[in-house]
Amino acid sequence: MEHNIFIGQSNEGNAVHLLSKMGNRHGLIAGATGTGKTISMQGLTEGFSDIGVPVFLVDAKGDVSGITQPGKEHPKVAERVEIMSLDDFAFQAFPGTFWDMFGKDGHPVRTTISDMGPLLLARLLNLNETQQGVLSLVFRVSDDNGWLLLDLKDLRAMLKFVSDNAAEFRTLYGNVSSASVGAIQRRLIQLEDQGGDKLFSEPVLNLDDLMQTDEDGKGMVNLLVADQLMNSPQLYGTFLLWLMSELFEQLPEVGNPDKPKLVLFFDEAHLIFKDAPKVLLEKIEQVVRLIRSKGVGVYFVTQNPTDIPDTVLGQLGNRIQHALRAFTAKDKKAIRAAAQTFRENPKLDTEEIMTQLGVGEALVSMLDEKGRPNMVEQTLIKPPKSQIGPITKAQRKQILADSLVAGIYEKTVDRKSAYEILAVRAEEQAKQAEAEQAEEIREKEVKKSSRRSTRQTPTEAFVKSAMRAVGTRVGKKLVRGILGSLFGGR
Repeated sequence: MEHNIFIGQSNEGNAVHLLSKMGNRHGLIAGATGTGKTISMQGLTEGFSDIGVPVFLVDAKGDVSGITQPGKEHPKVAERVEIMSLDDFAFQAFPGTFWDMFGKDGHPVRTTISDMGPLLLARLLNLNETQQGVLSLVFRVSDDNGWLLLDLKDLRAMLKFVSDNAAEFRTLYGNVSSASVGAIQRRLIQLEDQGGDKLFSEPVLNLDDLMQTDEDGKGMVNLLVADQLMNSPQLYGTFLLWLMSELFEQLPEVGNPDKPKLVLFFDEAHLIFKDAPKVLLEKIEQVVRLIRSKGVGVYFVTQNPTDIPDTVLGQLGNRIQHALRAFTAKDKKAIRAAAQTFRENPKLDTEEIMTQLGVGEALVSMLDEKGRPNMVEQTLIKPPKSQIGPITKAQRKQILADSLVAGIYEKTVDRKSAYEILAVRAEEQAKQAEAEQAEEIREKEVKKSSRRSTRQTPTEAFVKSAMRAVGTRVGKKLVRGILGSLFGGR
């Protein structure tokens, strides 16, 4: 069944809608600070929730938390309702779940080092090409042997192990630079200081928990508390890429559904792409292009369309463009470029109007039933039915207590992984070394002569055993997807 999500009213009095079956064709909400991007995002979120589509939304400033409470009478809201003749307008709340990577104002969001993979982790640590190569080698050794890297101590242990046995691993995996290993270890300390260590542990986020509906069939609004996360832009951008990658790898193909299975709103979207290497940008483009077949819609929210790479921007069919300001020649060029991305409306001078839009007004172009962009319309955005602005701490606490996932993610689990495996191996090696030393002394005393031992050293025995395991434990080898995330047989 097809649904229309009401966005606003054109300056000619026509209703402007987003067709639900085009909701997974991705979108863009752009505009200068204070022009109404957050209200547009909140209104679209309400529309998706109303038709039973769960939403994952980055609440960068805490302003969207009010969606969990019914709106209140306000002169500006009343004026907008009257101008648009919204006879059936009524305030209402929407079901919400709060998530927080730091576990303070929401349920903890976690993944593991192995799940994130070397490509995204290298970006998170801001590694150079050589260091990224070493990190990829460490992951390869770990994956080939089926040793999970769950948290930072696992990765540290694996880095030390590979560095200590670099000569033995060189033939199979390539050179290991001790300087690069040291640099990666230092970056891990910096990441820990920023609170990034809280991201890596178990239990890992179950994606099914993001795709819930309430008893009335409304889609759950998952709000990622991100005010503190904004202080760590690399961590923020990498986490969002990981989430998108996980959805792509885990969800089944659904083709062209009547409505999306899940919609993502990524605020401050420029942080996803900032300083990303070319190889990563190419993979992001690929994931964005293909993830819509999994029923997932991605909506980037940013100040200027130029913040998004052209290869990704070209895939964002649903556009809400709020006002842009032209203070410099660069600004004027950006406005011209943004205007040219719309399907031209002969009744509008898109470039000129873009600088004159008031708060809560936007240039809107949505896809029609055949997936073609409609002509751009100057649109008055509808007011939200939910509360505008943040909720109180008491309200947040109550929502967390009543959540469907309350108590599931709060306690960490530390199961056997690379750190424990290598610690046991090291202990066994030490015991074996002591036994060999004692045996050697005994033989010397018995034979009264020195004799070179033909035994393998503990390190040689372990490394050779590990090399054999690479060839014989194919069934336990960890397999990775486009962005390096694990998939299958987790």
